[in-house]
Amino acid sequence: MTFSLYLYYTPHVKASDFKPNSIFKMDGGFYTVVECMKVQQQRQAAFVKARIKNLETGAVKDKNFRTDEQFDNVEITRRDMKFSYEDGDLFYFIEQETWESEPVSRTMAESVLVYNSEVEGHETVYTFEYADGKLIRISPPTFVVLRVTETEPSVAGDTARNALKNATLETGLVIKVQMFINTGDRVKVDTRNGTYVERV
Repeated sequence: MTFSLYLYYTPHVKASDFKPNSIFKMDGGFYTVVECMKVQQQRQAAFVKARIKNLETGAVKDKNFRTDEQFDNVEITRRDMKFSYEDGDLFYFIEQETWESEPVSRTMAESVLVYNSEVEGHETVYTFEYADGKLIRISPPTFVVLRVTETEPSVAGDTARNALKNATLETGLVIKVQMFINTGDRVKVDTRNGTYVERV
């Protein structure tokens, strides 16, 4: 497997150095820091209060760490991939430079494929992230352009800025859009929260 970009690597990371999106290894699993804060109490040792997410199971939990606790850091690599085809419970993605394909489980792929655009010029390129060579996360770009396949017709004269209606997009994703959007329109979607941004 060839990786296109090396991000960083140091042997260990201290809890005191945690920040959102930090990735570390604990008890044989890979975790990312969702949020954290350093807590200092009178006559007690400082500690780090963190919310962490298991990158393999998706489980989120709150945990307190001593500031001097050390964990194995992780060699993070990434590459850009496009969705190719589905075969049973496996979804195949292809790296555009090498045309190397990689199968991904339904569990890992389904949540991001709702942002898979096939609109010409706006095809979705996913970022695959690997921890020590193991795929741990698939991320769509921040914004994607998707075609509306079903929505109520726009009503002439309806100019209410805050009025919204449901729209089904080409991937089956249902979002709220402005009243003037019609079936066949292309819309920009924010993948961080699955919301409508604008008509394209």
